[in-house]
Amino acid sequence: MSILPIYNCFHPILKIKTEPVKEINDDIKNLIADMFETMDNTGNGVGLAANQVGKSLSIFVINVSELEEYPDITPFACINPEILEYSNDTITISEGCLSSPELYQDIERPNSIKIKYYDHEMNEIVKTFDGFLARVLQHEYDHLQGILFFEKLSNFKQTLIKNKLNKIKNSKYDIDYNMINYNGTLKKSTWDKIDE
Repeated sequence: MSILPIYNCFHPILKIKTEPVKEINDDIKNLIADMFETMDNTGNGVGLAANQVGKSLSIFVINVSELEEYPDITPFACINPEILEYSNDTITISEGCLSSPELYQDIERPNSIKIKYYDHEMNEIVKTFDGFLARVLQHEYDHLQGILFFEKLSNFKQTLIKNKLNKIKNSKYDIDYNMINYNGTLKKSTWDKIDE
């Protein structure tokens, strides 16, 4: 397994809709294992999409096992996911993203969803999720569509955070994991800089 750099939200790969996975082979299984290790390495990630590590494939991984409200949900991968239903009731909660360091915004989303996906053994799964987990799934699913969470804000609110977005685009932040900037250069984690 390997820890992969995470791509900055302004990198072009995060604005392209991902391609469906045609076959779950060893390469795909290894990528999923790397994604879990990469997410765990950040220290605070609960979801990670394949395009966030530079692979334009319809895969994301979820790990909420350390949260008190989900003691029985083991980490899982969603391959070729499709959200079938959204609830009419919505909830607004602060969201962040590993590709957008130091940015947190209140985002309104449906409180529950019904989703279909394949697991790493190519079993079809159809489940309904609600609460925070439904939000995480929607956030990661948006990544696969080329949608960033702050794009759900009104134009006015996006204007208010323009300075924060420029800071992210220009790599003016400290992070505990390596990141690929929008121009393809590597920004090393604060830990890697200490080791140099």
